Amino acid sequence: MNTITTTNFNFPGQKSVYRGKVREVYNINDELLVMVATDRLSAFDVVMPKGIPYKGQILNQIATKFMQLTEDIVPNWLIATPDPNVAVGHLCQPFKVEMVIRGYLSGHAAREYAAGRRVICGVEMPEGLKENDKFPTPIITPTTKADNGSHDEDISREAILANGIVSEEDYLILEKYTRALYQRGTEIAASRGLILVDTKYEFGKTKDGKIVLIDEIHTPDSSRYFYAEGYQERQDRGEDQKQLSKEFVRRWLIENGFQGKEGQQIPDMTEEYIETVSERYIELYENILGESFVKADISNINERIEKNVLAFLNK
Repeated sequence: MNTITTTNFNFPGQKSVYRGKVREVYNINDELLVMVATDRLSAFDVVMPKGIPYKGQILNQIATKFMQLTEDIVPNWLIATPDPNVAVGHLCQPFKVEMVIRGYLSGHAAREYAAGRRVICGVEMPEGLKENDKFPTPIITPTTKADNGSHDEDISREAILANGIVSEEDYLILEKYTRALYQRGTEIAASRGLILVDTKYEFGKTKDGKIVLIDEIHTPDSSRYFYAEGYQERQDRGEDQKQLSKEFVRRWLIENGFQGKEGQQIPDMTEEYIETVSERYIELYENILGESFVKADISNINERIEKNVLAFLNK
């Protein structure tokens, strides 16, 4: 299958390359960042051995669309998308925390709750909830921003401020932006018959000190969505929610004995399974954006990306 799992470009003015779990970021003249969304699949902070066709294009196009749909409430880093897999934006200094916001008791929060814990990241969760119930108000549960290969760790607002990871003045802005983005994302999801369950945002500072949204927003890799129709009925019956997110991959891995823990072997993904994951990502795209997915030419992705980025930079 034609996928892009690693890049080795050498663009004019290139200063450095940062390789994240699924994105590779090229610094151009300490002014621009060229962010390539690869087809790598990451779960439990581990990158899977095989790529997923069209995944990078899907993530990049969803993030681009949501940057455009939220730029009136929160400034972002984006300048252009010269290729289906590429976003170009302003060079920013990222904050060393990810801002996770949860409207529902799902995923990691639900696992903590099931283990009897009622405080997550210094935030109290009410008694009497069951998995996938809605919180009275959305809660912000930040994590540290781990280097590639390390795990993100839960951290409280108090610890972030006490350790000087983010100044209080900046953190108040991050919280405000996080709530505003989640509110907008919730409204857009509702218009598509979806519930935005939880999501994470990353922020950075431009050279002139402006705080902006960076990286991805409201993608299936950074967010969890439920179908709104039948949500309450499923809750009442104690059934699993019908969801649009990467959770289906996590579940498959758990069923096959993998949770990213030391000594565990990543199960082999067959070509057939990879094909179904690709199809699920396309389904996610079409539901989240409410439009048909147009597959880019993947006969030679690296060549296509290089040509499109060079054309943009040479302008």
